Amino acid sequence: MSGVWDVAGGPSARRRFASLARSVRLFRGFLVEQTDPDHFYGLLADDSVRQVGGYSALAGRTVLDVGGGPGYFASAFRAAGARYVGLDPDVGDFSAAGESVAGMVRGSGTALPVQSAVVDVAFSSNVLEHVSEPNRMLDEMVRVTRPGGVLFVSFTPWLSPWGGHETAPWHYLGGDRARRRYQRKMGRSPKNRYRETLFPLSISDVLRWARGNGDVEVLEALPRYHPWWGRWVIRVPGVREIAAWNFLLVLRRVGDEPGGAARKTELTGGRVAM
Repeated sequence: MSGVWDVAGGPSARRRFASLARSVRLFRGFLVEQTDPDHFYGLLADDSVRQVGGYSALAGRTVLDVGGGPGYFASAFRAAGARYVGLDPDVGDFSAAGESVAGMVRGSGTALPVQSAVVDVAFSSNVLEHVSEPNRMLDEMVRVTRPGGVLFVSFTPWLSPWGGHETAPWHYLGGDRARRRYQRKMGRSPKNRYRETLFPLSISDVLRWARGNGDVEVLEALPRYHPWWGRWVIRVPGVREIAAWNFLLVLRRVGDEPGGAARKTELTGGRVAM
């Protein structure tokens, strides 16, 4: 795997990466997330590392994965030459992907046990909607990222077709109702429990936080799994909450930018309606 996706190649290189074929592969993988998580998350990890590599070199850089969970991203980042550190409240979950706990830190995303300005890439995949104080977690990710470093954060908006996770699509009728329906049907409580381990987070909420934080610059705001020509949905309030499916925000920590740090792209031009 290449450590850096060639952003300098211009729009044609970006379009080749965000292709329809890629989107189809990811959505097909998503269909077996519950039954074959190794396949889906392995696919997503490889794809994510390529995407992150479009904004920062990875070889020799420190990547902090906030909410690393079972560690599916560890091998992918390490294969790209990164110094990977995963953080999760329960390090025991890391073994689910067959990884050891080496390089794994136990801690909370809203109070990172990491010094300020020491991380080159702060990464978090599908964690933010499971945090009761998402802005606090985002603030912590900014704090630990060095000037010129990159923050790569994705999550599933509440109004996405998968917003209720295993209780979807019944979450459209209310999170509590969807949870009760799941319990009646399955005979057990869902893993992602409304307002306990799953919270109704919106894209607009996160964009509003980004706009109000003077320590970061928005490099990209886009639907994570869509082909390049579908990225317009993020510019339309309301529509994006449903059509984006999964939202990706790429930020740069402002300050003096050392060589090899993030480069702003032209996909959104930094202009996204809040």
